[in-house]
Amino acid sequence: MYTKLEKLLVQDKLKLDTFSIPIGESFGQVHISLAGRDHVRVTWITEDKHVDSRVEFGKQPGKYNAVATGEHTSYHYFFYSSGKIHHVKIGPLEAATTYYYRCGGYGPEFSFRTPPSSFPIEFAVVGDLGQTEWTKSTLEHVGSRDYDVFLLPGDLSYADSQQPLWDSFGRLVEPYASQRPWMVTEGNHEIEIFPIIYQEGFKAYNARWLMPYEESGSTSNLYYSFEVAGAHVIMLGSYTDFESDSDQYKWLVGDFGRIDRKKTPWVIVLLHAPWYNTNTAHQGEGESMRKAMEDLLYEARVDVVFAGHVHAYERFTRIYNNKADPCGPVHITIGDGGNREGLALTFKNPPSSLSLYREPSFGHGRLRILDEKRAHWSWQRNNDSDSVEADEVWLDSLGTSNACRRIVEGQEPSLSANDEL
Repeated sequence: MYTKLEKLLVQDKLKLDTFSIPIGESFGQVHISLAGRDHVRVTWITEDKHVDSRVEFGKQPGKYNAVATGEHTSYHYFFYSSGKIHHVKIGPLEAATTYYYRCGGYGPEFSFRTPPSSFPIEFAVVGDLGQTEWTKSTLEHVGSRDYDVFLLPGDLSYADSQQPLWDSFGRLVEPYASQRPWMVTEGNHEIEIFPIIYQEGFKAYNARWLMPYEESGSTSNLYYSFEVAGAHVIMLGSYTDFESDSDQYKWLVGDFGRIDRKKTPWVIVLLHAPWYNTNTAHQGEGESMRKAMEDLLYEARVDVVFAGHVHAYERFTRIYNNKADPCGPVHITIGDGGNREGLALTFKNPPSSLSLYREPSFGHGRLRILDEKRAHWSWQRNNDSDSVEADEVWLDSLGTSNACRRIVEGQEPSLSANDEL
């Protein structure tokens, strides 16, 4: 049986036909995520409640010399009942190695490649993904070039309480999410609160997209961190408490305290609502979180902050407290994955000197970290069948910056705001 998502009407009046997605399959929605040192979590959903939460895996096709068992869950949302959601953690695994695996003791064989243990490493970054023809184009462009880990700063399925859309999203991304780790954080479209009945929200998101929060010492699936190669990646929650007395804030303080910049010279943060934004859409929505947490990120010398929410692309200079600062993070808004709401077409004028590139187009980004000092960021604009590199910049790690280290020790920096970008 097939259904059609409603047609996407982009704000420039361009109509796009959506594609058909099969509904009601008995097995699928396979995706993987990193789950602590040398481990990967495999997630999939079955309609058959008797299927075991078991994954067989090995280094050769059809030959599984290891097996792991895990846990399962399910949930109800009004008249909707999910299938059996399986989460199985497998490992220890070797770095930069292809593994073949089968879920539940039957079904098709999948494969994935583990990330490298050292540089170089490449992240694909896509925000506000959705499930439209633009989504399909973005994913095809991402998959046309190799990468190691997929990062998504919120707004996944755009189900907005229509639970079957979570299932269609799971099937849509399976060809990509089953082959590379997908690390996600929540956006506003994941909240799905309904007064009195579902007051806490995130019921579907937490059940379906289990991230390594426990492995990172967090008590909530809405914020966590992980390390891969020489990068420490922090996924923050824009839609849970973040003030100085909150659990998230206290966890972040502890997480920063555990980072060893000699082993992980790069620190990357993802969140949904941008702290800096010159688009007219969603103005000021990340401001309270910025005021609560920006000092922590600055003192920890975070290199890059990725955000979504605004359906456009924008890259800022290194910035702190609304001023250019050579020791602040580069803020990048990349909420242009392919959502059904269209693009945020209007930017404020005159443009800010802090904003170095901005464009309301669908696309995705790539962060390739070459070594402990240098990384290359590029934004790829969707252009029908092609992916065009429209913006790019070289970045230097703050973890290896002697000048920024002197600020922590109470000395003044000796470089200008434009030295790095």
